[in-house]
Amino acid sequence: MLAGLVQPGLKAQDFLRNSQITGTFQADAALYQPDAAMGITTQSLNGQPIRMNGYTEVNYEYKNFYAGMRFEAYLPPLLGYDPAYQGYGVPYWYVKYKNDLLEITAGNFYEQFGEGMTLRTYQEWTLGYDNSMKGLRVKFMPSKGITFTGVYGVQRTFWIPYENNNRGIVKGFDADFNLNDMFNGFSNSKFKITAGGSFVSDYQAGKTMPYSIDNKTYVLNLPENVACYGGRLNLNYAGFNFYTEYAHKINDPSKMNRYIYRPGDAILLDLSYSRKNLGIEVKSKWIDNFSYKSNRTYAINGLDINYLPAINKEHTYALAAMYPYATQTTGEVGIAGSVVYTIPKNTKLGGKTGITFEVDFSQVNSIRKTPINDSTFIGQTGTLGYNTSFYSIGNDVYWQEIQVDITKKFGKKFKGIFEYLYQTYNIAVVQGHLGAPTVYSQIGIADFTYNVSKKLSLRWELQGLWTKQDNGNWASAMMEITVSPKWFFTISDQYNYGNPEPAKQLQYYNVAAGFVYNTTRIQLAYGRQRDGIICVGGVCRYVPQSSGFTLTITSSL
Repeated sequence: MLAGLVQPGLKAQDFLRNSQITGTFQADAALYQPDAAMGITTQSLNGQPIRMNGYTEVNYEYKNFYAGMRFEAYLPPLLGYDPAYQGYGVPYWYVKYKNDLLEITAGNFYEQFGEGMTLRTYQEWTLGYDNSMKGLRVKFMPSKGITFTGVYGVQRTFWIPYENNNRGIVKGFDADFNLNDMFNGFSNSKFKITAGGSFVSDYQAGKTMPYSIDNKTYVLNLPENVACYGGRLNLNYAGFNFYTEYAHKINDPSKMNRYIYRPGDAILLDLSYSRKNLGIEVKSKWIDNFSYKSNRTYAINGLDINYLPAINKEHTYALAAMYPYATQTTGEVGIAGSVVYTIPKNTKLGGKTGITFEVDFSQVNSIRKTPINDSTFIGQTGTLGYNTSFYSIGNDVYWQEIQVDITKKFGKKFKGIFEYLYQTYNIAVVQGHLGAPTVYSQIGIADFTYNVSKKLSLRWELQGLWTKQDNGNWASAMMEITVSPKWFFTISDQYNYGNPEPAKQLQYYNVAAGFVYNTTRIQLAYGRQRDGIICVGGVCRYVPQSSGFTLTITSSL
């Protein structure tokens, strides 16, 4: 009798000892205030000066079993986030079983095939972007080096449930092969080869749709199943790495392409070489009519089935990131190159601490388009849209950047980073400011860090942006004090002193303080936020100007 009572307790202890619970928490809150100089009034805040975005995610693991959920709340969402997020609930949950042969997930999941050109579902909190798929995912690993993946489900769009054909059903299959793992005689080879292929289909009911042009109404016949397929290859040998991925999509008339019937193509090429003190990389991409969404009427961020990687460098410095580039799905061709070289320390040129140079170049142009015949214009609804040839380069420059970086340590405690950038930015195309002239800007940055002691460090940033277009010249300064391991303080100012309108020659000041304890980080800030575009990986969102307090709390378990 006693043995029978003790045994369940032992099992419960074993269950607790072998299980693992992890979690993350983040809350971003703001108290916005009117600012007469910026044109922000109580009315423009819609009577909701206090706003908050937050989430809590919990994951559980026990042997081969996994489960998790995420609670989100937008009460209401911060300025710049889509108002459709307002509300709260559990938009993400899953259960999963995994062993050496099989992995099965039911519920919500994120998945990517290759670089994502045929399928990528992901979340980017800073962009307010989440296109997770709800349904079923199965991974099958029949032998070492081989993985088959199948997905079936619908994508998340804010809090809107799947009903009344408001988005398509996405189905996909991917095969990934690591040849070095597949063949024993090849396992120790210095030549590494991986390859893969994928097929994705989106089903959205509705075979016809009316449209009007030139005061006449026509009826479009629409494909209910839109297929996309692609392949990829990665080769690595002796410091060289080559990656390429190609994808093709059948005709997909949508709001993004003005409902034309041209198929889509996309290719990515990436060649790099690295050895001690030297790194070289050259990338290129070609995109032709490759927006792929699970709702053909969507022309905003959301419901993207795939992802088109950016090749230009992403910037963290404020003025360098003022004019970020967004991928143009209707067509673009680009090339980028980067060279990083470090002169070793204790040499004549490198000195006692060495010096690192980096040079980056990127340019993206339109693709060359010609009419399909004499009676239609380029992009005319209901037609094939246009003619083009593979890797043809158009005359319109969407983006160009030349960047030179120098990183140098001046002794053990002092370090400097110096950057110069020249940017060409087609603001009319990238941001939709029709008729606005292309922005030509020069940017200079100096970043200094001084370690006073093991616990105290100081960092300064000085930045300048000079242009005759858009809002004119800017200056920026920042000072950061870090008292390890718990405290940090920041004061910064961005000054638009060259704005052609004197009333808009404003200073966007900001002061912030933060506290870190174990895995918890708390930051309180006060100041102004200029309006603009923020981008992550070529996907962007607009941030309106604001003024007031912001509070950010993050923690993990």
